[in-house]
Amino acid sequence: MKRSIEQRIADVRRLLGAAQTVFERRADVSPAIARSTGLTPEAVELGFESLERDASDDQLRQLVIAAGDAQGVHVILAPNVFVAPLRALALARAASDRVTVRPSSREPLLTRAILDAACDGGIAVVDERDVSALDCTEIHVYGRDATRKAVCSRARPDAVVRVHGPGLGVAFVSSSVDVEAAAGQIARDVVAFDQRGCLSPRIAFVEGAADRGERFGSALHWQLDRWEARVPRGRLHPTELGEATAWRDAVAFAGRLWRGSAHAVGLAPPGAPLALPPAGRHIHVSPVTSVRELAAKVAPLARFIVAVGTDDPRALEGVVPTHARVSALGRMQRPALDGPVDRRSQWNSSAE
Repeated sequence: MKRSIEQRIADVRRLLGAAQTVFERRADVSPAIARSTGLTPEAVELGFESLERDASDDQLRQLVIAAGDAQGVHVILAPNVFVAPLRALALARAASDRVTVRPSSREPLLTRAILDAACDGGIAVVDERDVSALDCTEIHVYGRDATRKAVCSRARPDAVVRVHGPGLGVAFVSSSVDVEAAAGQIARDVVAFDQRGCLSPRIAFVEGAADRGERFGSALHWQLDRWEARVPRGRLHPTELGEATAWRDAVAFAGRLWRGSAHAVGLAPPGAPLALPPAGRHIHVSPVTSVRELAAKVAPLARFIVAVGTDDPRALEGVVPTHARVSALGRMQRPALDGPVDRRSQWNSSAE
């Protein structure tokens, strides 16, 4: 390492200080972020609460170790969650003293605001889209599989491509917790960013009999109604609207559907397959009689799951994939700043 761990932590802390500055002045950029993302102003304000502005030295030491060491890093950002660029920049800066970044064309505002506040000569914004022309040893890609494939096909043979692709969030409500309280906590995780990030829960597994799942679904519907009054949902793309209609129709036919003005909660009957809902505040409730049944339902999705919210982490040991981040219900959108959100093996993949 050319820089010591302490120097790398200091470089990341500079970015966190810049994020704090942007947070304090968020009124300057929030209207433009709302226009570019389609989120309502209230949802942008809620989203800013997930912007990392502090971390312990131990967390940052883990982040530096996870980041590794590179002569130069190029970062390609995705538009899904507008606060996500900070963690991406922190990982790249921890890995190298020479970083270039290509912000999302749909949402470049927070990236530029953080870099302007940081005054860090080690990071530069570039518009170059041909990765073969870049002088870097690592490329960090955030986004869809199509983006990954395009980057890997053009990357230089000696460049390592570290991929942070699409992921899935799920929640587990154990038999020992009050379902109404759990619904209130999970609703916050659903509402943030209109459920477009990989930390957003799409499926809630509820331990207990079928009637307990029904009580949870009803309570979650009520909580999402309350959130809608305070934080209205933003606009959905035509594709998202079509997917939402298809999902609601399927759930209503096979199970039970609670539909609000800007959300839907679907309850699957016992033994029914999982119906993964689209983004836009849609969630599938699946009752499970035991952790063993949960393990069977999670297994086919394991490689996609990157975040798990639960009131009982110990019950999930050996059940959820080891790469998944496990958080308390209501805190899925704010994991520790100790490494990439997506901790799957793709973090160590090389160019294809």
